[in-house]
Amino acid sequence: MSFKGDFKAFISRGNVVDMAIAVVVGGAFGKIVTAFVQGIIMPAVNLMLPHSEWQEWTLGPLQVGALLGAIVDFLLISLAIFIVLVKGLGSINKLRSNPEAAPSAKTCPYCLETVPFGAKKCKFCASSLVSTEN
Repeated sequence: MSFKGDFKAFISRGNVVDMAIAVVVGGAFGKIVTAFVQGIIMPAVNLMLPHSEWQEWTLGPLQVGALLGAIVDFLLISLAIFIVLVKGLGSINKLRSNPEAAPSAKTCPYCLETVPFGAKKCKFCASSLVSTEN
């Protein structure tokens, strides 16, 4: 195949398109989370800490406050993502999930092969399954 054909096959794969969509959506979601942290969470943190002076702390030429600010941002963004995505969507998915489906197969007590749940005879050993409760 030619380079053009190989590239066309690569681009037309579903997982490449899905990955591109995920990157775009992830970027947009990142902007939402960053705005949430900077607009709501960080002002609350600044109320608890001595104004925004802590972000300007230095230790000689080292900007310790900037590092602490980046660490706090990272932890708060991670916490927000964990709460919204892992816990929030996880609980929504649990509510949406269907109750356990009835078993579609059972085990023959004589030959231990799996047979359909409604079977009256085992297709492997021809044993009668009417009286069994598997």
